[in-house]
Amino acid sequence: MKALMLTRYGGPETMELRDVPRPEPKAGEVLVRVMAAGLNPVDYKIREGKLRAVYRWRLPVVMGGELAGVVGACGEGVTEFAPGTRVFARMDKTAMGAFAEYAVVPAPLLARMPESLPFEAAAGVPLAGLTALQALRDELRLEPGSRVFIPGGAGGVGTFAIQIAKALGANVTTTASPRGRALVERLGADVVIDYTTQRFEDHVRDMDGVFDLLGGETLDKSFGVVKRGGTVVSIAGMPEPQSARKDIGRGGLLPALFWLASLRTRGQARRHGARYRFLFMRPNGAELAELGCMIGGGQLEPVVDRVFPFEEIREAFAYLEGGRAKGKVVVRFREAA
Repeated sequence: MKALMLTRYGGPETMELRDVPRPEPKAGEVLVRVMAAGLNPVDYKIREGKLRAVYRWRLPVVMGGELAGVVGACGEGVTEFAPGTRVFARMDKTAMGAFAEYAVVPAPLLARMPESLPFEAAAGVPLAGLTALQALRDELRLEPGSRVFIPGGAGGVGTFAIQIAKALGANVTTTASPRGRALVERLGADVVIDYTTQRFEDHVRDMDGVFDLLGGETLDKSFGVVKRGGTVVSIAGMPEPQSARKDIGRGGLLPALFWLASLRTRGQARRHGARYRFLFMRPNGAELAELGCMIGGGQLEPVVDRVFPFEEIREAFAYLEGGRAKGKVVVRFREAA
């Protein structure tokens, strides 16, 4: 089968399309014939070696973190899925494997796709959708009447975050360019700040929470717009100790490294009377099924910016890394043999 392999850490030249053996499912696993796979910024961060301290892959390794496809075979003990079932999943972070014609996925990470959803749209749901759900519901604990600021709302995670926040009853403020304004308003944003002409810190105040998708200066300024006692959750800042313990299940040296790395950011949070949390999304098939129900019920619309053939996955990476995608970037597979 064809697969995109990471051969070493570095730039785009470190990724190679290769013929590799088809994997076989072990006990508790499911073989999926991949029909489409989603690309995410974490994919090129992995390629660049930025997550080597967190996850230890043995190179070369098949890349890819999320997929949609059809069950081909089930390993021993798997009874909840059968060959022919349409499924989607966020892959095990320690294994990856979605950028291939076939992938093996632990059964607890899989969920049935909504019947009405095309594979290309489904492939863009797991990583971004679960990230938004866990950040907004579990960490920010949004409820009816909550006020949340989501900078960068037109991106892959942002498009899910706006809709999930609205489904939880929150009032949503976001930032977007003029090109992205119509999209975020259609998804339900209550207040849209044009970041090309306005500084959000001049217009946003007393938020119950912030879901930071951008990091850097945006994260720094976010502590000034959240009310005292509020929470800033980031997926683009520095990890903190709870990220290691709760999200990755690691103790020992990693929490200490994250404590040092996040010292400045946690200090900013304390000075503003806020709580800071960095989130590593946790793959979860049951929660993915919840998102599927929201999609089926019309509460959640996956937004796909562009679909590339799998053979053009290098071009898909270049497009994603350009930073102008509105919604998700996806690769489509031909029928696997």
